Amino acid sequence: MNRFPTTRLLEIQARVEALTESKIAPMAQRVDQECIWPAHSMQALADEGLLGLNVAENLGGLGQGLLGLSVVTETIGRVCPSSALCFGMHSVATAVIAAKATQAQEDQYLRPIARGEHITTLALAEQGSGAHFWLPETSLAADDGHYRVNGAKQFVTNGGHADSYVISTLASEETSELGDFSCLVVDRDTAGMTWLEAWQGFGMRGNSSRGVRFDDACVPRGNLLGQEGDQVWYVFEVVAPYFLMAMAGTYLGIAQSAVDLASNHLRSRGYSHSGETLAGVEALQTCFAEMWVTAEKCRGLVREAATRGDLGQPDALPFLLACKADAAVKLANDAMTLCGGQAYRENSRVAQILRDARAGHVMSPTTNILKSWTGRALLGLPLL
Repeated sequence: MNRFPTTRLLEIQARVEALTESKIAPMAQRVDQECIWPAHSMQALADEGLLGLNVAENLGGLGQGLLGLSVVTETIGRVCPSSALCFGMHSVATAVIAAKATQAQEDQYLRPIARGEHITTLALAEQGSGAHFWLPETSLAADDGHYRVNGAKQFVTNGGHADSYVISTLASEETSELGDFSCLVVDRDTAGMTWLEAWQGFGMRGNSSRGVRFDDACVPRGNLLGQEGDQVWYVFEVVAPYFLMAMAGTYLGIAQSAVDLASNHLRSRGYSHSGETLAGVEALQTCFAEMWVTAEKCRGLVREAATRGDLGQPDALPFLLACKADAAVKLANDAMTLCGGQAYRENSRVAQILRDARAGHVMSPTTNILKSWTGRALLGLPLL
């Protein structure tokens, strides 16, 4: 089982590294400080043909899976976590559309995505159900060749900027049970769709994580993904694996950024009375070694999980569930300690990645839910 990127994926990674340095990095600080949605990043990724990362090659995409998604989001996340998150949520929604796409949905969504002409995203979270995103309260009612959608979503990444939104709703049949929900694509210009207040976050400040309300929003029946009420299948077969890989890659990028910042500080900061750099202090060498080991262990788990998921191995689930781990927060905290007062100043790079890393604990599924699910999967218990 090859846990390392293929030659094709290494070529994609090199392209992402180049555009990240030239197009994304110069604006990264401003994205964070001014809560700017990274349109420049998404455009650069589109121009490079990367919006179709998870679209099949026969539809014009790059045909990558979970491993490809984790590698690309890690690469972007090392420089601009908000850009990585925005791209990641686009890729997750793309995978959800692609899982059971009709010919019409391929032509309307997947081919334009592959051409770099369409951005999509997920809209699953709701205030009433909180982290339990698989229990939507948004309603779906059949109406003469259309559906009427009523309800509200919150924390929609790319909110107000994407061209389409993959939303979850209650199944429309009266006999539907709790947990039976439907997924459908809602286009950005749909009547009855109203965006709520702009995003002003503690971290991930550029992801435009807004709320949206649907008031009798009219959506064509052809926008339904799969069959009504069968979308619990999507949760663990598509949404969870791709979402967790997008998150794992993004936060692995943050973790690596923390290691890099600590390394640069230890190498460059010295004592004027002795001329010795901090890198020569044994206690700091030990702390830095532990940081490096933590990051590499995290990367190994992410690569293992992605590879098992791409191969469809039956034991992949606990690996996938364990990927959105605590490494980013731990390493950002360690970098804050090692980099001292320079890191603690307002709006330092280390302070930014610490704020961004904290988002990993609260984004659904939360860290506690994932740990519970991992234990249940390992013990042979149903997750829900």
